[in-house]
Amino acid sequence: MPEQLRAHAAQWVNEHADALYGYAWQRVRDEDTAKDLVQETMLAAWRNIERYDPAQPLKGWLFAILKNKLIDHYRKSASGLAGRTQELADETGFFDEDEHWAKGFYPQDWSGGADRQLNTREFYKILHACKNRLKELQAAVFSMKYLDDMDSEEICRELGISSSNYWVLMHRAKVQLRACLEKNWFLR
Repeated sequence: MPEQLRAHAAQWVNEHADALYGYAWQRVRDEDTAKDLVQETMLAAWRNIERYDPAQPLKGWLFAILKNKLIDHYRKSASGLAGRTQELADETGFFDEDEHWAKGFYPQDWSGGADRQLNTREFYKILHACKNRLKELQAAVFSMKYLDDMDSEEICRELGISSSNYWVLMHRAKVQLRACLEKNWFLR
């Protein structure tokens, strides 16, 4: 059975690569990395086809492999940055020394059709661009939490960071995303 499935590997690529790429691209910083992750996913699937249960959808199995590849990617990115969390704490100027909003950086009101505006392609392009402006570890934490629906303990374990580092990273990511979205979408 594995050899029959391996023979159809080109079909896997044709049927599932675009969906895998879209999933990866939303979670990483650039197109090349997303393409590499999809390629690694397909190669891992081909090499480990004997582990595939034909009673399950092939697409689901491929996505499970891709999710593991993404976690590996996040881990590699985090390994060099986790110890620098404090120095990444606030280079944005959003907060004063007492951790209150700095003058001129108070959050703006997003009312006035914000719900309607969130459902456009252009908004998602801007959101992705804003996410790409985050520091790599911030982007990984944000993506794992809100795109991959992982809980905070699991994220800390996977990235090898402390709970307090996680919360600092998440807070800064949210603040920076909000500021970027206000500037480029809601208040333009």
